[in-house]
Amino acid sequence: MSSLEKRYVGKQVYLRPITDSDEDTANIIRWRNSDVVRPYFIYQKPFTVEGHKKWLENEIFSGKGFQFIVHRIEDDKPIGCTYLRDYDSECRKAEYGVFIGEESEKGKGIGTEILGLTMEFAFGELNLHKLFARAFSDNPASIHSFLKNGFEQEAYLKDEVFVNGEYRDVVFLAKINPHEK
Repeated sequence: MSSLEKRYVGKQVYLRPITDSDEDTANIIRWRNSDVVRPYFIYQKPFTVEGHKKWLENEIFSGKGFQFIVHRIEDDKPIGCTYLRDYDSECRKAEYGVFIGEESEKGKGIGTEILGLTMEFAFGELNLHKLFARAFSDNPASIHSFLKNGFEQEAYLKDEVFVNGEYRDVVFLAKINPHEK
């Protein structure tokens, strides 16, 4: 079984590779355009079916990134997404991203579990040296999840991005593969 077919299973959720199915596409569009998810992303323009399919073709299916749909174990319901983007096989690093699209699932520790499962893939299957992430400085839940999983803050960038008519501060966090010698 290839690493992209393998499911990563935790206590509350499991990850499965994204497909170009209508169901996966509809969920991604609905989640990314929701007020539950969109405000936490640097890119906040509306997501479209065409844009999503282009992302899959150019980034995921080309091997430049990896994306998983997150399912709740108890009822197999898709509740969000996790991904690695800007995969650099030479430097062995990638940027981590995640979103829980179902508001009812927030605050249950699921984000921390998703990060752990994604790190299992990143460090175990891809043998990455470094996994990094960006978060708005005013998103303490996200930053806490990274710190709880062994990430360290590498930078705090003032007025790093211009979003919705205002400059926003961004925190860069990263974790080095703990399995390397």
